[in-house]
Amino acid sequence: MTLTLRDAAIGVFDSGVGGLSVLRHIRAQLPHEDLIYVADSGYAPYGDKTEQQVIDRSLAVAAYLVQQGVKALVVACNTATVVAIRALRARYPELPIVGVEPGLKPAAAASHNGKIGVLATERTVRGDKLLALREQVSAATGATFILQPCIGLVERIEQCAVGDEPGDATSAMLEHYIAPLLAQGVDTLVLGCTHYPFVQDAITRTVLAHTQQAVTLIDTGDAVARQLARLLDANGLRRDANQAPQLHGYTTASVEALHTAFAGLLGWHPPLAQLSIQVETEV
Repeated sequence: MTLTLRDAAIGVFDSGVGGLSVLRHIRAQLPHEDLIYVADSGYAPYGDKTEQQVIDRSLAVAAYLVQQGVKALVVACNTATVVAIRALRARYPELPIVGVEPGLKPAAAASHNGKIGVLATERTVRGDKLLALREQVSAATGATFILQPCIGLVERIEQCAVGDEPGDATSAMLEHYIAPLLAQGVDTLVLGCTHYPFVQDAITRTVLAHTQQAVTLIDTGDAVARQLARLLDANGLRRDANQAPQLHGYTTASVEALHTAFAGLLGWHPPLAQLSIQVETEV
């Protein structure tokens, strides 16, 4: 059988395991596609790195995936999308690339009182792209967005500490970040990092401890998968339904830790391997 570009895999990467929340939506939307997931956990989190460091790491991981022959790339990381997606598209102009952006527009549509909290990494909160999007959506809808950096939360989720026990360190962290937003009357919370859907139950528990009013949580993983499907269809790249899909995972840190994340967060057990990805240096 002759393989074509349509048969190639889709590359998905994140600074760590947060992108698994996007990966599950991609598998649900595109069940016949081969997927390659790279967790750059050896350099996680991206949220406390400089912009140039995030750009360099994103280009290096993308270069590896392109070498594997991927037909599309998903940047399953809010920070990398905010900081590096322009550089990625400039480097690979022919490659369909989908990024993850905090769901400010759907949040404005969902909110009843126009008060919206945005939970994100420190780098995402300070990024020009998010600030510009906030101004744009606020001007169009009148919504108010309160940006809340959640320092340390990604690291907790990387350890699969998802706040299962009320009062544990993750739950205490969420209490610290979310309670002030609820006190300001927000009725919608944007999960502005792909790690955060994995603590959605703990977030809901925190919300219910403070208010009986309905608070909507916005997770954009499904929208990313739908946009990927649209791009594949537009380029004639969606894979035939009669082929068995493969999933391979790679990490720049511990294979055991990534195995624990796949199993604990998704209940999946794909083949995994460790990678060493070096940043290009100027000569």
